[in-house]
Amino acid sequence: MLKSVIDPNKSYSFSDYFELNPPIRELLTYFGYSFQAKNVALRRATADLSYFSGLKEKLEAHLTIANLTSEAARREILVAPILLEVAFFMQATVDIEYALHVNKQLKGKIDYYIQRQRNLFVIEAKNDDLGRGLTQLAVELIAFDKWLEPDDKPLYGCISVGNVWQFAMLDRVTKVITQDINSYSVPTDLEELLRILIAILEGE
Repeated sequence: MLKSVIDPNKSYSFSDYFELNPPIRELLTYFGYSFQAKNVALRRATADLSYFSGLKEKLEAHLTIANLTSEAARREILVAPILLEVAFFMQATVDIEYALHVNKQLKGKIDYYIQRQRNLFVIEAKNDDLGRGLTQLAVELIAFDKWLEPDDKPLYGCISVGNVWQFAMLDRVTKVITQDINSYSVPTDLEELLRILIAILEGE
């Protein structure tokens, strides 16, 4: 019998999975989910983005004056400004370091949690490791799947290292977490990123 990637008798926080960095497919199998990575055609909103005029220039200015060597710096300088503007535009609520406790192996704080009506979006901001961040994000999506009332709407998440963003989604019916192999650069791909974020909060 194969040994489990984590100890079933031990307590883990979301950040522990980032540090442990277990094979993501084996980890998700442990929780009863599966994983795939592919090119995902995420929907882009057609909204007028004039509200965001000047945001790209502001982010570019941040990059010229700020030292982004820490996770906290990347969150405050590159991630938070985008999410707060999107949330205000969509009249959505933003929770920062949102505490979620499902059980002893699905618990911890989530960097950003944005909710609008029945649509929600989970964001994990990391320093420089998208792979480990994706593992942590996947576990957070599983926690939300178990915490929320049953629904057939997918759950969306994103891992960001500040200047690079990558999306993942959980199909609540099939229990499959899909990593989009595409990534979006900030500030270069800001408009495309904004349209994806807005589309997620609009729902399908």
